[in-house]
Amino acid sequence: MLFAGLGNPGEKYKNTRHNIGREILKIWAEKSNMSALTDFELNPKFNALISKNKRAVLILPETMMNKSGQAVGPATKFFKIKPKDIVILHDDADIEFGRTKLSFNRSAGGHKGIESVKRALATEKFWRLRIGIQKKKRVDAMKLVLQKFTPAEETILKKLKKKITAGLDLIIEEGPERAMNEINARR
Repeated sequence: MLFAGLGNPGEKYKNTRHNIGREILKIWAEKSNMSALTDFELNPKFNALISKNKRAVLILPETMMNKSGQAVGPATKFFKIKPKDIVILHDDADIEFGRTKLSFNRSAGGHKGIESVKRALATEKFWRLRIGIQKKKRVDAMKLVLQKFTPAEETILKKLKKKITAGLDLIIEEGPERAMNEINARR
């Protein structure tokens, strides 16, 4: 399987809502039950940081969010991974912060990173792990995505990271279909 954590590279964007997919994938790579996972290394051919083992390829595009497909597409072809075996982790401004939704074969819903991946793969038939970033009092997505999490949100963020990394373990062990109930459950 291929897992891609979308976000923007560089310190300027670290810990922003837009980078939650990228940062959670990094955490999973560090704490995962998957043994023999290599450290992330820059692969200029894909313009991405890559970590892999026999069961999974993890990719952190070094492109800006709206060009994520430029990294995901070539990596998918190189590793000969079918779109149905791809999971894209990304922020979603239409979902309330603290909620997650794993879905398959859905439209991009206006998310520029997903639109780029969809163009690169020439299909929507891949998995999306959508991570809610919206505040209770709705904020325009363009203003919201580059905001950092508040100290009050850090407690929720910690639980969210645990839930998602456990869900990613479940995807590897039992497949995305089996992991959907756990990942999509309200908590």
